Amino acid sequence: MTSSDHALRGRNLSFSFGNLPVLRNVDVDLPRGAVTAIAGPNGAGKSTLIEVLAGVRRALTGTVEREGRVALVVQRVEVPDALPLTVQDVVAMGTWGAPAEASLKIGARERRARVAEALDRVRLDGLAAAPFAGLSGGQRQRVLLAQGIARRADIFLLDEPAAGLDAQSRERTRSMLAEEARRGAAVACVSHDEDAIAEASHVVRLEAGRRVG
Repeated sequence: MTSSDHALRGRNLSFSFGNLPVLRNVDVDLPRGAVTAIAGPNGAGKSTLIEVLAGVRRALTGTVEREGRVALVVQRVEVPDALPLTVQDVVAMGTWGAPAEASLKIGARERRARVAEALDRVRLDGLAAAPFAGLSGGQRQRVLLAQGIARRADIFLLDEPAAGLDAQSRERTRSMLAEEARRGAAVACVSHDEDAIAEASHVVRLEAGRRVG
């Protein structure tokens, strides 16, 4: 189990693509109620670290302990053009709970309210009925963020949520993530955005797969 102050703890995390080491014995803690920026040059292992922390990749060494519901927002969301899901459908998936998550067994009215609130928060309420596959990459990211908001996630893991956005949209994204942290969530985002890094409560810096700060 994690400590009461941390929603996620990773220890001695290593990962390789074939013979190419990507992460080397990385330790990381994600405090509740705080935004942690994961920074470093291209190829430093930032995106891989997020995926290992989320559990979509398995570390070669080390352990990850999570406490609570996880929302993962990837940088490139690939979906088939024929996928018959609307934006509203994707966000509503966030309200689906595993059997052990009794708090997510909610009624239809509460589910609709959560979806509407989340879409309003990410400024996509006008696209609720639009096909998810027809959205731009940035819009898809915002839909996945809304999914996590609707889920009431305890841990948000985001890979470059501000990539390709204008200054106003980047500021809005930082504001939304800060609001989730104030709610008590642990938020971690890979970022090259100097403003986001400067505003973060904590910074994890990687170079060549190693933590240097």
